[in-house]
Amino acid sequence: MNIIPPPSLQSNDLVYLCAPAKAIEEKFVVAAENWLHSIGLRSTRSKNLTNRHHYFSGTELERMVDLQEGINHPEASAIWCVRGGYGTIQILDGLQWAQFIREPKWIIGFSDICVLHHKIQHLGFQSIHGTMALNIEKNSAEAKSKLAELLFGVKKRFELPTHLDNKHGEASGILIGGNLSILYSMLSSPEVYDFRDAILFIEDLAEHLYHIDRMLHALRRKGALEQIKGLIIGGMTDLEDTDVPFGKSIEALILSHFIYRKIPISFGFPAGHIEDNQALILGARVCLEVNAEKTYLTYL
Repeated sequence: MNIIPPPSLQSNDLVYLCAPAKAIEEKFVVAAENWLHSIGLRSTRSKNLTNRHHYFSGTELERMVDLQEGINHPEASAIWCVRGGYGTIQILDGLQWAQFIREPKWIIGFSDICVLHHKIQHLGFQSIHGTMALNIEKNSAEAKSKLAELLFGVKKRFELPTHLDNKHGEASGILIGGNLSILYSMLSSPEVYDFRDAILFIEDLAEHLYHIDRMLHALRRKGALEQIKGLIIGGMTDLEDTDVPFGKSIEALILSHFIYRKIPISFGFPAGHIEDNQALILGARVCLEVNAEKTYLTYL
């Protein structure tokens, strides 16, 4: 399957900022605007960007209209979601994508925004799993530079140190994935990823170990773990154990689902709910090479 990349941004292009889920404070938006301006891009805000409706940045209708205006915006070259939390799934079915298909633009975000990554890839387009306004001040220089590079069409190879629990090998495929909890929640949806011959990336935040195991069993029973060609594990951040310990580390837990499959598996990838949240192009064809010295992820 050929998944289409939206056009790369050029200097002075416009980025549309919106909040399809949880509310965000003004200071984080200003930080994101300043960063965009520092790399030569302009920005514009959605109408309800810094509003608050209980937990959310607006009512379902307000958030849906904001994102729809970004999709239809005649000048914006990218949509940058300013934070995750929860709420994107509430507005997904009301969005219209005809204008996006005619004139695709990069949609950027992670965590709850992975709902949109599923939809966009289902439509046949690539998107960027990357940091958001909420995190930009605390992100590493590498995380910020990687996002800027991808926006401007520069696709550098990842070269990472080895991890003790890695499984060696080499495989190519379409890069899919993101937040494991969102991936799990989308398994029965029309936008479920095509796992056949894919390279799967997963990360998560503040989940119990037994829930990670449950989600991986769901993927296995779906057939996904038999279909993927390689696995990348990003940040597994602030995981919790039960009072009576689960009995496995996160690495041992994940590897227990691949006892009978010899595919390359890379732990410790710099993406997810971590400061070094380096951007990835979901939907791109990549090669994952894991050996005793290094892990390489190369855009093909």
